[in-house]
Amino acid sequence: MQKNAIKTSKFLSLVLRHRPETIGISLDAGGWVDIDELLKACASHGKEIAMQDLLDVVASNDKQRFIIEGNRIRANQGHSVEVQLALEPSSPPEYLYHGTAERNWTEISRSGLLPMDRHHVHLSPDRSTAHKVGSRHGKPIVLRVAAQQMVAEGSSFYRSANGVWLCDAVPARYLVRPEE
Repeated sequence: MQKNAIKTSKFLSLVLRHRPETIGISLDAGGWVDIDELLKACASHGKEIAMQDLLDVVASNDKQRFIIEGNRIRANQGHSVEVQLALEPSSPPEYLYHGTAERNWTEISRSGLLPMDRHHVHLSPDRSTAHKVGSRHGKPIVLRVAAQQMVAEGSSFYRSANGVWLCDAVPARYLVRPEE
């Protein structure tokens, strides 16, 4: 993704996941906003985005953070603002993975994985994706999550449109830190 596209993607993440008020928009209950309203609000706040640039960012984003339906757009997951994504419970594979910085391990080993300022804990279907996520935060470690065991003991999982697995929390007893 080009430098300008990366900046656009980060800005869209900010307004569609965390701070829509930054440009004076409101997300509906499902996290959606009209594309024309979004582009007009961006322009009026000095962040002009052409329609084609928006479409290119949505199509080329390697993490598929955004989805367009009709003339509406939203972030697939990762919101810190209140939205109802209407995801149906889904059966995960036996194991999922979570990438984080090594410095977080001591606290995670005590308290488990918590959503922090988001609605859900985000999990990856494979180690390599989790490693990339963890690398953004420092020296990475990849934790293995016993997802099917969690389901058997009453937890629910959801799969977002871009393949990220979501759950409310992961208690420490379901986590394994494989040797790197």
